[in-house]
Amino acid sequence: MMRAARLIAGREWRAAFDSAIAPVALVVSVLFVNTAFMNGFFLEGRAELTRLFTSLPLFFAVLLPALSMRLFAEERKARTIELLFSLPITTRDAVLGKFLASLGLLGVFLLGTLPLVVVVGALGAPAWGEVASGYLGLALLGAELAALGLLFSALARDQIVAFVGAAVAGAVLVLLGNPRVKSVLDGLVDDPFWTPGTWLAELFSPMPHFQALLRGDVALGSLVHFALFGALFLWAASGVLDRERA
Repeated sequence: MMRAARLIAGREWRAAFDSAIAPVALVVSVLFVNTAFMNGFFLEGRAELTRLFTSLPLFFAVLLPALSMRLFAEERKARTIELLFSLPITTRDAVLGKFLASLGLLGVFLLGTLPLVVVVGALGAPAWGEVASGYLGLALLGAELAALGLLFSALARDQIVAFVGAAVAGAVLVLLGNPRVKSVLDGLVDDPFWTPGTWLAELFSPMPHFQALLRGDVALGSLVHFALFGALFLWAASGVLDRERA
């Protein structure tokens, strides 16, 4: 299974860089994020990476769908999905391989932010444990949103539709964890025992778990949340493609 998934991942990796979409999206994203952080860094004069970490979740809700929108939607448009399904691989192999390719692109983006770590480390004394757990949080959040983007790519027949659907869904998941959004949703119901905003945030949003990781709290519950929702999205994508394959 892993050998087939690796072959699919390699195929997708090469395809991503054969077109200009992925390289341009990565380069522009890295330049934008690094420039925005450095501007704020010199204005605030604080040698820490917290602002970088807290600014990326909503950005990821757009970036990851942009990187994953083509995974299956483009296969349908190019009419190569039948060729993919004719190979001696399972649907899970195809989904896992494409997901691994998305994680590779996410890794390239995160590597592009490492110069910021070098700058902050040279000019100050950041808490390196929190920096490491912050990057772990970014990797896990990015993996969950990449799985969500892959699901929408499996559902859609057009890349733009897949992108918009995944971006909106990802933004909703992120914003559900925003304190203001929680407060507004809680205020819709005049019942101290029924707080829909808090309930939705704790049950569905990755943000409480991401924020715990930013504090250096690598709890089992947070790891389980990211693994569970990522696996759920990949399982749903496999189910959609199995029905199409049948």
